[in-house]
Amino acid sequence: MTGHDQLITYYDDATGERTALTAAELGTWAAATAALLTGECGHGPRSTAAVLLPPHWQTAAVLLGAWSAGIAVSYRDWATAGLSPAGAPLDVTFVHRRRVDSWLDEVPIGTDQFVLSLTPSGSPSPEAPRGYRDYATAVHPHLGAAPPSITPPADAPATTDGTTYGAYAAVAAEMAAQRGITAGDRVLINAATQEQPLTWLLTPMVAGASIVLCANLDPAKLSARVKSERITHSFL
Repeated sequence: MTGHDQLITYYDDATGERTALTAAELGTWAAATAALLTGECGHGPRSTAAVLLPPHWQTAAVLLGAWSAGIAVSYRDWATAGLSPAGAPLDVTFVHRRRVDSWLDEVPIGTDQFVLSLTPSGSPSPEAPRGYRDYATAVHPHLGAAPPSITPPADAPATTDGTTYGAYAAVAAEMAAQRGITAGDRVLINAATQEQPLTWLLTPMVAGASIVLCANLDPAKLSARVKSERITHSFL
């Protein structure tokens, strides 16, 4: 698989992980997530979800799946996830397993709650805490599902603060244009400094660029990675 075939490549320099997905592979995970949320859980347009996960390829699948189902998302990375979004309780919650124990009394309680281990292969968590379902186990039967037939209108809310799909896409396109990011580019992203999906996910995607997302980025490896991954732009 060449760099040009990969839509998202995920590195974790603390563990040595490298996971690469094509657009079709990421689309498969996103479609499965949407099928889980709509067909099995009964959520869709006018539903809301809290995504309390760090930047990760599985987080991308969760976000894209929720949005393709017309679900408005409240995104918080793991460092700030104790801050519950204002307003009514959310319908769905996605939480990182490593932090879930300290969040059980603080995260928005949803009708459906999923925990993610964020392992390289997307394998199940060892044990889901009480009240949560393991995302990998729950989504697996839906892998291969067709994308949902829902097409959220541009004026529908993409986020729980009311930002619409159209506005979100427009901001991402403007950011890409300001950075000179275009189709075919390879964008290296430091997950520690670019925590919002607007930068680490949507800005490259709307421009047709691919993403090299780096957690625990080791500065000593940066130069070699830029060369090996044929990086053209960086968000450091």
